[in-house]
This record gives sequence, C-alpha cells and structure tokens, in this order.
Amino acid sequence: MCHIIRKFLQDESGTAFLEYGLLAALVAVAIITAVTTLGKRLSTTFDKVAASLPAPTAPSIS
Repeated sequence: MCHIIRKFLQDESGTAFLEYGLLAALVAVAIITAVTTLGKRLSTTFDKVAASLPAPTAPSIS
C-alpha cells in the first residue's frame, strides 16, 4: 500500500498540461480585466464628448 501511495506522489505526468491551463486562465483574466477597464474609460470619454456637443437644431421650413 505504501508503494502505491509513494508511486502516486512521485508521478508528475500531466503537470505541464495543468501549468499551461493555469497560465492560459491567468492570461484570460488579465485580458478580460483590461478590456473591461478600457471599455468603461471609453464610455466615459464618449459621454463627455456627447455632453459637450451642441444640441442639433431643427431645419427651418420655408
């Protein structure tokens, strides 16, 4: 029984796949955070620009 447990603890197959998976998840979280932050900042900037523009006037009918 001890031999089986020792063999299980020393087995490192699949660790590289797990590490790449964790790295990909970390990169995905970083990208999502960056895109969300950028989107909020762009929205604020566009709102400020829209507020500073004059209101359109109705065309005069002659």
